[in-house]
Amino acid sequence: MTGSPFAVLGRDGRLLFATRMARLFGYGAVSVILVLYLVALGFDGVRVGLLLTLTLVGDAAISLWLTTRADAIGRRRVLLAGSALMLGAGVAFALSGDFWVLLIAATIGVISVSGGEVGPFLAVEQASLSHILPDRERTRIFAWYALAGSVAGALGALSAGLLVTALEAAGRTTLDAYRGVVVVYALVGVALAVAFAFLSSAVEVAAESRSTTAGRLGLHRSRRTVLRLSGLIGLDSFGGALVSQSLVAYWFTQRFGAQPALLGGIFFVSNILAGLSALVAARIAARIGLVRTMVFTHLPANVILIIMPLMPTLPLAALALFARFSMNSMDIPARQSYVMAVVDPDERSAAAGVTGIARSISSAPAPLISTPLFAIPGLASLPFFVGGALKITYDLLLYRLFVKLRPPEERDDKVA
Repeated sequence: MTGSPFAVLGRDGRLLFATRMARLFGYGAVSVILVLYLVALGFDGVRVGLLLTLTLVGDAAISLWLTTRADAIGRRRVLLAGSALMLGAGVAFALSGDFWVLLIAATIGVISVSGGEVGPFLAVEQASLSHILPDRERTRIFAWYALAGSVAGALGALSAGLLVTALEAAGRTTLDAYRGVVVVYALVGVALAVAFAFLSSAVEVAAESRSTTAGRLGLHRSRRTVLRLSGLIGLDSFGGALVSQSLVAYWFTQRFGAQPALLGGIFFVSNILAGLSALVAARIAARIGLVRTMVFTHLPANVILIIMPLMPTLPLAALALFARFSMNSMDIPARQSYVMAVVDPDERSAAAGVTGIARSISSAPAPLISTPLFAIPGLASLPFFVGGALKITYDLLLYRLFVKLRPPEERDDKVA
């Protein structure tokens, strides 16, 4: 558990880290301006909420189809398909202001609402990394993988704010400045396709290792475990999507008049803190186990989420956001590692995909519910309260149902 994480990665692992960083840079950038861009196009809260919701619904459907087949048809092919969908969505959002065009692009393309992962990428990359890593290194590498993404997302958020400010200073309209960020997002899709083309066959499941009993979801022995986890993750994700990064950025603008450059700086710091916390999570997991790490680090973050809208000033609200981000993401590498550990190797893409799809599907209705509320000063705190309560419920249920199901490395180490 010591030394550089890159020593055990190899060429394919380093490529997957690079694609993670490029992708999260694009996600972080577009999430800061997405709602503002749609509002600038003239869409009201209901239409913006519908676009965000269908973005999540479409992502869930396409990602489910791709990830549950990835181990059979080829992980590299699925990653290339995801790159094409990301490019397509970025081009459509950059070139068109027509609601129906954007609605179609949001439904069939890949575009990030929250600044977090969307599309088939995360599930297939996790499965690929787990395929080329020893069990004892998996959580540590996933923590660095989370850190890499958080740093890239933070830089993307910061860059979006700076780019919008620079374009406005150069005489561009605010709408065109937002559109410039969307163009960057589309270019990231091109970069991903180039990188994925260089992955080797080592990331694939050998034909002789594939189960002949896998069902429609690509699962066999671990189906019940994955479905139970998916239900809980869905509950957590619905709560989180009520206050996604795009919507919190919108809330900062509505409540405190925060400008894009300031928003970029706020989310830069937030994502850096989230990434650094992932490394702490790996050390905690080595001592107390993955499930306990997920629960004991997530609960305080959700209490802060409930408190956050009660902050009377922008600095205090930003400090609350920083405190939440410094703990909220600790469960991510632990959860990702846990899912990979409790399923068979030829179920990994499917398991990550199904749990990811549960997250996307459950998130889908949330923006439609919360976006109009953020536009009403008297109700803007409600998404924070409800979201925090739902996420706390997830933590308690996760502990009750899964604390006794230990991954192989914990059974070997006899973690108490």
